[in-house]
Amino acid sequence: MVIVKSMKLILFDIDGTLMDSGGAGTRALSLAFEELFSIRDAFHDISLAGKTDPQILREGLKRHGLDDSNGVVPGFFDAYLRHLSLHIDNAKGHLKPGIREALAVLASRKDYVLGLLTGNIEKGAGIKLDHYGISRYFRVGAYGSDAEDRNVLLPVAVEKLRRDHAFNVAFKDCVVIGDTPRDVECSKPYGARAVAVATGPYSREDLVKAGADVVFDDLSDTQRLLSVLNSSH
Repeated sequence: MVIVKSMKLILFDIDGTLMDSGGAGTRALSLAFEELFSIRDAFHDISLAGKTDPQILREGLKRHGLDDSNGVVPGFFDAYLRHLSLHIDNAKGHLKPGIREALAVLASRKDYVLGLLTGNIEKGAGIKLDHYGISRYFRVGAYGSDAEDRNVLLPVAVEKLRRDHAFNVAFKDCVVIGDTPRDVECSKPYGARAVAVATGPYSREDLVKAGADVVFDDLSDTQRLLSVLNSSH
């Protein structure tokens, strides 16, 4: 077992934090639902921000009086991944400001491990990250396919790092970076640090109110981000 006392695990959310997929994720969810159940725009009145893909599906099924039996969930996500692969390449999609530069700098640090904490199912996350050429930066991930409840994903990421890379990282040395109150909330039960970025649907004030330790307008100031990550609680 390798124990690095100063090691920090930096866990990024994807949608709204690393990138804007140009609506590809929402479109793929809606098209998959329509393909299976012949219901159009099934999620139009459901808030998706910060939720896991399985949670979104469950809410959609409930809203339309459907259940999740008889293999519905695997079939839905198979269709979702097909549609996502087709729609991820669109003119509106882009990485958020400063992301490519920040990832390159953070990945060069021997005292940081970069990972993902996201509501995306793992294969969906891969499609998004591969399209923008940033998959290589992340050594570990906790996904919606690991658990429907986002609040249990931090321990999943820590355990995967221990199991797959032989690194022990304490919860207090984890930092969750995300754009929604749910990203902030999932860090709190474990004493991890929450860095929020107002590049999604929530304002700085919303993120401060949710309990974020630090709030950025965006991550274009790499040196300030490094300073925050290097500091203690």
